[in-house]
Amino acid sequence: MYTVLARKYRSQTFDDVIGQDPIAQTLKNAIKTGRVAHAYLFTGTRGIGKTTMARILAKSLNCLAVDAPTYEPCCKCESCTAVNLGDDIDVIEIDGASNNRVDEIRELRENAIYRPARSRFKIYIIDEVHMLTTSAFNALLKTLEEPPSHIKFIFATTEPNKVIATIQSRCQRFDFNSIRPGDIAEQLRSILKQEKIKFEDDLILPLAKMANGSMRDGLSLLDRLISTGVQPLTADLLQQYLGCPDSEKVYNLIAQVGDSNAAETLAAAEDLISTGLSEVQIVDAMIDYMRDLMVAKSAGSDSELLILTAEQRKRASELAEKFDTAALVYNITTLEKMRWSIKTTDTPRALLEALLLRFALSEHFMNVDDLLSQSQGKGGAPIKKKPAPESVSPKPQPSEPTPTKAQIKTDEASASSISTGRLSADNQEPNNEEQTPNHEPRPQSNSQRKNEILDDPAVKTVILGLDATITGIEED
Repeated sequence: MYTVLARKYRSQTFDDVIGQDPIAQTLKNAIKTGRVAHAYLFTGTRGIGKTTMARILAKSLNCLAVDAPTYEPCCKCESCTAVNLGDDIDVIEIDGASNNRVDEIRELRENAIYRPARSRFKIYIIDEVHMLTTSAFNALLKTLEEPPSHIKFIFATTEPNKVIATIQSRCQRFDFNSIRPGDIAEQLRSILKQEKIKFEDDLILPLAKMANGSMRDGLSLLDRLISTGVQPLTADLLQQYLGCPDSEKVYNLIAQVGDSNAAETLAAAEDLISTGLSEVQIVDAMIDYMRDLMVAKSAGSDSELLILTAEQRKRASELAEKFDTAALVYNITTLEKMRWSIKTTDTPRALLEALLLRFALSEHFMNVDDLLSQSQGKGGAPIKKKPAPESVSPKPQPSEPTPTKAQIKTDEASASSISTGRLSADNQEPNNEEQTPNHEPRPQSNSQRKNEILDDPAVKTVILGLDATITGIEED
């Protein structure tokens, strides 16, 4: 009978577990020093080794090949073999989703008082423990706080926030990390060699990325490819059987956007849609690929943050030169904003094409500064380059009028008053309004002119309408 790869190549010892070295080392040291807790809580996303680690811990505690718990179970004795198959009488695996009522927990509590049949410990492994009801959790509290010496609990969950605090405080919690694509790729390559299946190396990294940090998902995808019966396994199978976008077509689409070629951008989008991809899948692919360009632009094409082959790194580096970092950041965030709209609209293709044209023709979309420039009759010159200030010749000062005899007498009287220190209030400096010549009103500044234009309802409508559909901005 055929056994799927995820079960056939399940890790058997702590050293075999991939991507969880700190947790494996901690549990090994706990066993070595005799400090094994009575309850553990393993948390993390699917397919990263929570149940596998629980089984390895159970084998280590109950291995019959040695006289005490060991961090290197033999995997050959009757207890280890039964644990691997899930049939051990002293290691009880419970599905929390289907045994979540208080009655099942009461039964567990009543059976916990009995000693194990043949092993050192009776171990309860409860998967998806967050599915237990609050009443079931409360029924477990007393037993979990002061269990018999022969009882061990191992809880596993993908949603630790749903496990009540009184349960978490009674457990040692370990948070499992998502497995890096490089580690998944190495394991996939090793399994293919053990299975003696021919493959091309360009297949491994894209397949590992599709696993999204889950080893089980990666092995399940590999199983699907092997089931096709095609050898050697190539990257083309990812498009044919797993629905992965053709990388060359996605790169071509991004290249046309970078070249601001509207016609070819629409043609490249049509090429992807004709392969059976949905508009949402194209958006997801562009987000992923543009992220690679952003990393290549910011950190270099040799960065470890890029999970790409040598050829893909070179291609990403070349495409990154067509964009600046700010444009890539804008494109990624806009694609993410528009993803939901494209997914729910009745016309996803039109919205996708409008979005792509917005990227390709971004330099042609008029902004506020362009509107201001055109309104002042200066054409569409870029505002970034400020013109040099024009030299202004000083205006001639108006000639002073010839003083009259009365003014001369007044000035002499004022001088006499100043010399004696008794300047009267009537002889203060003359009225400015009489001596200041009349001038024309000062012209408005650029900022005043800009605010006046922006207050125009027609201009405001144009500005708010430019990117409303693309960026999802709505006027309050």
